[in-house]
Amino acid sequence: MTAAARVLELLEERGETLAVAESLTGGLVAAELTSVPGASHSFRGSVTAYATPLKRELLGVDGALLAERGAVDPEVARQMAAGVRRVLGTDWGMSTTGVAGPESQDGKPVGTVYVAVAGPDGAENVTALRLNGGRADIRRESVRGALALLSAELGKNASAQDTEQNGGN
Repeated sequence: MTAAARVLELLEERGETLAVAESLTGGLVAAELTSVPGASHSFRGSVTAYATPLKRELLGVDGALLAERGAVDPEVARQMAAGVRRVLGTDWGMSTTGVAGPESQDGKPVGTVYVAVAGPDGAENVTALRLNGGRADIRRESVRGALALLSAELGKNASAQDTEQNGGN
């Protein structure tokens, strides 16, 4: 089973939905998710906010944060995930932002990537990835990293729910 299929299966089991905000991946996360038959049960859509101003205008990322740190930042990734969740009205939001190359951006070296998830009950997680390879490799591994983060968060969240349902033991 692919990572995308596993994420969609977990979401469907929970009756929850997902939206994605992408920058460096340019729609590759959405493409990976929609390649799975039945993805529409849980995947609502995506925003490809490639240009930095769109992160502020569409997703509500703090403009001062973008001006101070640039788009390649863990807090920007967190705000993108929370923003797409809010804008598209889903249970979970996931985001990618980073430098695919060939040149550095905002003082960050090629291969610097942040992926984030935001979910119900304040669940949030950001992971920094340091990736090697060419532009295509970095983008592909960013997709993999984002899906792995969400899968882990869904698994962790499911364990907590199961514990609550079983009396906390």
